[in-house]
Amino acid sequence: MIVFLPKYISIIFGLKTIATMLLFIWTIKCSNSEQTRKKGKYVFFGFTIWLIVQAILTLKNVYNTDTNSFPPKIMLIGILPMGLAIILLFVTSKGRRFIDGLPLKNITYLHIIRIPVEIVLFWLFLNKTIPELMTFEGRNFDIIAGITAPFVAYFGFTKSKISKKVILIWNFICLGLLINIIVNALFSTPSPIQIFAFNQPNIAILNFPISWLPTFIVPIVVFGHLTSIRQLLKQKNRKTD
Repeated sequence: MIVFLPKYISIIFGLKTIATMLLFIWTIKCSNSEQTRKKGKYVFFGFTIWLIVQAILTLKNVYNTDTNSFPPKIMLIGILPMGLAIILLFVTSKGRRFIDGLPLKNITYLHIIRIPVEIVLFWLFLNKTIPELMTFEGRNFDIIAGITAPFVAYFGFTKSKISKKVILIWNFICLGLLINIIVNALFSTPSPIQIFAFNQPNIAILNFPISWLPTFIVPIVVFGHLTSIRQLLKQKNRKTD
């Protein structure tokens, strides 16, 4: 842990991480597919174990020691497994059935979590644990996705006032915003591939509980966009046929 970091930042971030998990489980439970809903308890159990494992790794300083290793340990142990899990869901028939059973409206509401994430990132910058370029005062515009998400969900799915094409474009744009901050965060973290922010590097994600951001929250958000894009493209193709 970062000993000089105000306790409220860690507490709020921890609660936000739990909220992300619960929002995702809520999305599963709101599915019209019984088979998808049944997966909720298994996903909850898997996520809980994963968060505990990541907490142990960071509390034992696995990620913030030997920052010269390549690839960075947090990428190899924390990010890669979640990435492989997402790929597995998209390339297997059972995984695709699960993905297609998730309600688009709930997935879209899930992106609201990006607002408190950006607030925490700003606090981390003020406490000199991430560079300014990772905040909305720098190169990070991801808060736009969080602010617009409830409007897209409500007017797009509840009121049907926004076309599916516009929602699809919104997902691509917001995924691009996310990729932008991922790249900037990666190249600002102490490692052999660091090219930004040497005066105030991104050390926060190597420590508990902020390590949950790249190892859990970001993969969930990426998965949300990919799921929405897949479903919307399928709906578009059906209309074309």
